Amino acid sequence: MQADVTIVVVPRERFSYSEESLESIYDHTKIPFELVYIDGKSPKSIYKHLKSQAEEKGFKLIRKNRYLSPNEARNIGIQAVDTKYLVFVDNDVVVSSGWLKALVNCAESNQSAVVGPLQCEGLPLHQTVHCAGGEAHVVVDVKGRRLMREKMYFHRQPLEKVRHRLTQRETELIEFHCMLVRRDIFEQVGLLDESMLNIKEHVDFCMQVAKLDGKVYFEPDCVVTYVYAPPIERTDLAYYMLRWGDDWTVKTLEHFREKWNLLENQYFKKEYKKMAWRRHKTILKPFSNYFGENKIMRKLLYKLLIEVDKKLNPYLSNSYLKSKENS
Repeated sequence: MQADVTIVVVPRERFSYSEESLESIYDHTKIPFELVYIDGKSPKSIYKHLKSQAEEKGFKLIRKNRYLSPNEARNIGIQAVDTKYLVFVDNDVVVSSGWLKALVNCAESNQSAVVGPLQCEGLPLHQTVHCAGGEAHVVVDVKGRRLMREKMYFHRQPLEKVRHRLTQRETELIEFHCMLVRRDIFEQVGLLDESMLNIKEHVDFCMQVAKLDGKVYFEPDCVVTYVYAPPIERTDLAYYMLRWGDDWTVKTLEHFREKWNLLENQYFKKEYKKMAWRRHKTILKPFSNYFGENKIMRKLLYKLLIEVDKKLNPYLSNSYLKSKENS
């Protein structure tokens, strides 16, 4: 039986959960599918495993010897797909039984351009809601100013407490952790915007689809979980810091604001204010705990690490740009 859907796996923020994620796809997917795996400079041990799995299971592995931004990786995947549907899956996502069939059935029955699952986060698996659809649109106020409205439904709610409220329905917001897309929509919107380097790329894409009157659906019978850091492996550090770097965040927000002609209000100020939180929580804080109960030394080390991070971050961004130009 010929597959109607291709799963496109891309790097999200690290590589150290790749094996578990890929294993879950093959364990829990019962309908026919193709798979394209985009690998952006993963550590040698991870690449060796992916290569052996590609040979064993027959999927297409595309390796780039440099780090990739998420939309850049997705675009490589889009161009390698010829099925009716494709499903973007981040390389730290664990799927559950029946996940893909539920997405395809929803797309077929509703003629959807985009379908997203009930996305959970963290461990234990499939217990804490991350996103169950949401809102993503521009509001024009009485002064004619364009303001961004974004909201995820049931964010960080225990699934067992809200499950009875979740139904298949049209929505405005689906995240790229796992997203089914009808491939021909890219003939209308073009490839994903690679100037959206690290955040809000799902918001941008969903708004583009809505602009074309494409249907975006939430399907709660598909349940997946992204298993975020911390902890992360030493070999993940460089990519993680680049992925969540200040330079990428600032450039992304500026581009997004200009693209949709948005007022730089509290929505953007909040994003600028918190843009380093992932690096601080995942890398700097754990390192500063080296001094254990010595609060003074921990505080001093933390301040030192912040200064090092500020200098290292632009270096990583510049290295990425050079590698992209030379590829």
